Amino acid sequence: MQPAVEFRHISKRFGAVQANADVSFSIAQGSIHGVIGENGAGKSTLMSILYGYYRADSGQILLNGEERHIRNSQEAIRLGIGMVHQHFMLVENMTVLDNVMLGAEGGVRLKAHRTGIEAELRDICKRYSLDIDPLAKIQDLSVGAQQRVEILKQIYRSASILILDEPTAVLTVQETESLFEVLRLFKEQGKTIVLITHKLQEILAITDNVTVMRAGRVVGAVQTANTNKEELANMMVGRPIETQLPRAPYNPGATVLKVEGLNLKNGQNVSLLDNINFNIRAGEIVAIAGVSGNGQSELLEILSGMRLPSTGKVSFLDKLLPFGHHADGLPAKFRRLGISHIPEDRLRDGVVKDFSVMMNLMLGYQRKASKGFGLIDFKSVMRRCAELLKMFDVRPANPNLRIALLSGGNQQKVVIAREMEAAPKLMLVGQPTRGVDIGTIESIHAQLLKMRDAGVAILLVSVELEEVKSLADRILVMCGGRITGQLNADEFDATKIGLMMGGLHK
Repeated sequence: MQPAVEFRHISKRFGAVQANADVSFSIAQGSIHGVIGENGAGKSTLMSILYGYYRADSGQILLNGEERHIRNSQEAIRLGIGMVHQHFMLVENMTVLDNVMLGAEGGVRLKAHRTGIEAELRDICKRYSLDIDPLAKIQDLSVGAQQRVEILKQIYRSASILILDEPTAVLTVQETESLFEVLRLFKEQGKTIVLITHKLQEILAITDNVTVMRAGRVVGAVQTANTNKEELANMMVGRPIETQLPRAPYNPGATVLKVEGLNLKNGQNVSLLDNINFNIRAGEIVAIAGVSGNGQSELLEILSGMRLPSTGKVSFLDKLLPFGHHADGLPAKFRRLGISHIPEDRLRDGVVKDFSVMMNLMLGYQRKASKGFGLIDFKSVMRRCAELLKMFDVRPANPNLRIALLSGGNQQKVVIAREMEAAPKLMLVGQPTRGVDIGTIESIHAQLLKMRDAGVAILLVSVELEEVKSLADRILVMCGGRITGQLNADEFDATKIGLMMGGLHK
């Protein structure tokens, strides 16, 4: 049988950056094929070439044995190729039905066409167990449901080849398993799936074959049944990965942050945070575990000054945080007090996509770069920027490059470098390793432990229990806007934490 997709000697360069270099491999019909590699390895670029976003500088793409010149995404869609991007391409204030119809409205008889498509979508949802209401608004759906909408779009368009770019980066464990069930059904229909991910346990759980990329090139190709996590990690990074990092003994100092009776209600008077109480001391990492959407994001927003609490008080270094009556200017004020923040959503809250890497490294800390009278010492900033890019292994290490051109993991490194460089007393860390590769995870964890050992108080929010286990000195569990349990690191129990996350453990 001819491969569904065959890449032959694909090369692509963006200025000085060689994104793909002589890439050749094939993807079998009716298989789930994993493509893995470090951030910036060229995975997404290669798939964007297949989907028609980019044109290769050289090389060939064959679909079912026939060479194809895919000039744009519309042509890719006509050839049966669908792509679900890491950051969803949905209009949030429109319904599922409207999002599916965008670009395929079907002429002047729109109402009749809508009715027909709605019926078809309901049939697809039933066949693939997608559990989506076509008339629901995107903004009212969970992240996992929004991703199912993206898959629904591709099925409706009769995609026979489905590309998923980091599909589980923002999903819970339950949503990930639900996604995999859909993918297995997709495969049973004889369709082909290309899975780009950094999570090796997921590669081992669902793929048939794996291609490993590094620095734009293919460095390995194996059958999933014949490999393991350690071999894949070694191929990805080119060296063994440390899973247990050294850390100094747990010896916390004085209380840095104290949260008392914190409550938050939204505009409809629904409680988002309910009587939150905890403290963090110098030199300890307190991790909050829980399924996304249970108040962790709102808590980080309040502590970073992005949002005002309804009631309660927060003390930082024995002084009440000055919330006032509005949040304007609060994040800047909190940063000056010594509170750094690595936000959960780097694209929304962490970077300005059209700014350079250097400008993003300076964001929020312009005063430190000033040499008086509001003037910035750009020569000094550029020099320090180059040092940080090297220290945090940002690729490519070009301070003048627009940050939107970096991979998601390298954007994350820039945000982390900026916030750690500020030498904070308290570090608020939201999902620090979301969408980053295993080598970068090791690096980020090492940096956080180094800060903890230097006496910084760290509040970590993570949906990854392995990350919580690796980093936390104490663990708080949240469910429904409340803290439902607390454990010390040596009491870690995934089953017990899971029950707390569901609000079932007393």
